[in-house]
Amino acid sequence: MTAEEKDMAKIAEQEAALVFDRFDLTTAWELGSLLRSMAIEKGLGVAIDVKLHSMPAFYCAMPGTSADNEGWVRRKRNLVLRFFQSSYGIGRKLAHLQDTVENRWGLSPADYAPHGGSFPIRVEGVGCIGAVTVSGLPQREDHNLVVEAFARMLGKNISSLRLD
Repeated sequence: MTAEEKDMAKIAEQEAALVFDRFDLTTAWELGSLLRSMAIEKGLGVAIDVKLHSMPAFYCAMPGTSADNEGWVRRKRNLVLRFFQSSYGIGRKLAHLQDTVENRWGLSPADYAPHGGSFPIRVEGVGCIGAVTVSGLPQREDHNLVVEAFARMLGKNISSLRLD
């Protein structure tokens, strides 16, 4: 099994496990605030975004970020809201296929980024209602930070879900 295949399998497991029973604006604020606290604790310069489809619910830019991070947030989030899958999972799939968003789906890389850091917000019995996005770290670390926050919020064991 290739590294991409291992990651794709683990990300599929994450997406299946990290599902909320309910999610509203209060939950969005709590998740964004948790990510901010984690960034402060770890000394990370990241932008954090929680969006319920077209409705902004939380945004924070930590020291060390720039206007570029908001662009990365938008592009990664666009991918999640189009395919209802994590941006890193899609990126790993494309790497495995040696393909691009432009070639495979006709999507502009100026609007869609298959890089780690955006993860679908799923609600049991409803489906994908939005996305949580982090930008500022290497893409795998952006992805892992979001997954860790989801696991904490949902009471899941992060050691069994985290990418190696």
